[in-house]
Amino acid sequence: MDYTPIYPLLVFMILAAIVAVEIKDLLSSVVAVGTVGLGLSVTFLILKAPDLAITQIVVEILCLILLIRATIKKDIPSLGKRIDFYRLIFAICFIAIFLAFAYMALAGLPSFGIPYMKVSGEYIRSGLEKTGAANLVGAVLLDFRAFDTLIEATVLFTAVMGVMVVMRSVGRIKDERS
Repeated sequence: MDYTPIYPLLVFMILAAIVAVEIKDLLSSVVAVGTVGLGLSVTFLILKAPDLAITQIVVEILCLILLIRATIKKDIPSLGKRIDFYRLIFAICFIAIFLAFAYMALAGLPSFGIPYMKVSGEYIRSGLEKTGAANLVGAVLLDFRAFDTLIEATVLFTAVMGVMVVMRSVGRIKDERS
């Protein structure tokens, strides 16, 4: 497999991580950390691991919600100011780069219904005989890849529970300064 499409993504993730560490604005740092996770999920798509990409993007979104909730009241330097022209240009460039990487990742996917790997072809050929399940998708998820599915479900459940614990309002101590 050719790994050259991953190299620009690795550079992008390293630069975003450096920006996240070096920037003084906490909210911008949280967004930079989110771009690292987004780059990782696109990398998983390029490496033909869509299940990992979906898990990564869900966990990344939930972590961003937590981090933004933690930083939104502490640091908002430009809420009332006018829009900075350079920030707008940077945002447009970021969106263009993201769309280019997303196009590269999605263009490499095989057509619908065509098994890309030998393992998936084996699942289709002998799935009914080996599992006895009429639903081939359920047979793959619950028989062939049961541990993988269990771990992904555990990660997603843990992320959702973490967000629910942080976002709850019952039992939270009121801040007298607000």
